[in-house]
Amino acid sequence: MHILATFPGLLALIVVLQRGPAFAYLNVYLPVLFLLPGYYRWYAPGLPDPSFHHAAIVPIALIWLLRDTDGYRFSLMDLVVMSFAFMVGLSEYVAAGYKEAQNLIIDLLAAVVLPYFLSKALIVPKGLTVEVGKRIVLMLFAIAIISLWEFRMGYTPWARIFDRFFPGQNNWVTTFRWGFTRVAGPYGHAILAGIIMVVGFRLQRWLHWRGHWDDFRIFGMNRFMGISLAFIITWGMVAGVIMTMVRGPWLGAIGGAAVMLIGRSRRPGPTLLVIAILAVSISIPGFLWLKSWAGVGRENAKSVSQETAAYRWELIENYWDIAMEHATLGWGRNTWPQIPEQPSIDNYYLLLTIMHGLPALLLFWFTFVWMSVRLMIRGVRAPPKSEMRILTFTLASVYAVYFISLATVYLGGQTIQLLFIITGWAEGLLVYRMREPAADNEPVAVADQRPFKFKRILT
Repeated sequence: MHILATFPGLLALIVVLQRGPAFAYLNVYLPVLFLLPGYYRWYAPGLPDPSFHHAAIVPIALIWLLRDTDGYRFSLMDLVVMSFAFMVGLSEYVAAGYKEAQNLIIDLLAAVVLPYFLSKALIVPKGLTVEVGKRIVLMLFAIAIISLWEFRMGYTPWARIFDRFFPGQNNWVTTFRWGFTRVAGPYGHAILAGIIMVVGFRLQRWLHWRGHWDDFRIFGMNRFMGISLAFIITWGMVAGVIMTMVRGPWLGAIGGAAVMLIGRSRRPGPTLLVIAILAVSISIPGFLWLKSWAGVGRENAKSVSQETAAYRWELIENYWDIAMEHATLGWGRNTWPQIPEQPSIDNYYLLLTIMHGLPALLLFWFTFVWMSVRLMIRGVRAPPKSEMRILTFTLASVYAVYFISLATVYLGGQTIQLLFIITGWAEGLLVYRMREPAADNEPVAVADQRPFKFKRILT
């Protein structure tokens, strides 16, 4: 029954041949990515163990490459993304040999390279800006509703449905905090679900502020019991974030909110200065306090929270020298020396350095800084509360969410694809021309400025 993992690929092939890459990306790939777990695979001899997500994206990318690349604009970020994937793949090849590297390279293509290029080429140039945001938010809103069952019953419905078709493949376990279930949905772990839900909340705030739900109807209604659907969706996303019970992404949400505070200000320069002063003023004494609080060691911790902080502090102390021993290409995914007392590295930057070296980490950080700065500069130049201002700062806020979250958790599952979808979307927004709306309350219109062959605009 493992072959069921390839079914989305067949569906994607049929749809992309009939309706084109943009339609298939929106209506097949995104639903498969956000609604189906990524840890179920078809293990077949000689094949690269495809998951639902691998199978869905490959036909769309192939047809796009064959039919729809006219007018594509290459940019520096394309080189950075491909270099990051290359360095990670090369690291694995050197450390573990061709077989392991082959599987990882296929994963990198499906989770990093193809989502980035398709998102850059299709979202803004094909007029899908608002529609992609709506699809992502609606799917995450639906997951938040379904997750009420998991929050109450202590297990995820996705596992109950799919485990029978993929026996022995689901190694995730339900975790708890403060007596409550930490909701994971179809993402394996609550940490991953938390990052994805926070990103969905940020996208929903953009859609809500700009009135993009005003024409949205369910059974012909735009309100339920006198409450607008946009308001219900917003609070549904808040509930989804809360039910994950993950502190790292919650801290990331605060960082994302700070970025949006700058974007929504009529005077972003002074607002940025105030936030920067506050951040420095708080971070320096905060770091010193954290060092003294977390540096006591796990054996001297007086609470679970202090023990967790001490564990993460010890990670840096114990693993940094190990990382520097193989600083150029790392130790590989499964061949790095593990300290028995600390088998889990809950800091993605440290883990990336250990596994794949400093160059991979620097490329990864460059993506965050380069994209965030360009987005905010573009947003500041746009009129206050305009579509361009809110959207650019929304996408920049996503990088703040990820950057802060990954200092305490790891990057895995669908969080990888989502990060590079956002990166491709943002790069497309910056590279291609996007026509500003005539009025603040008028929905954005995205014009095709290049001679793309596929001309249907989806709304």
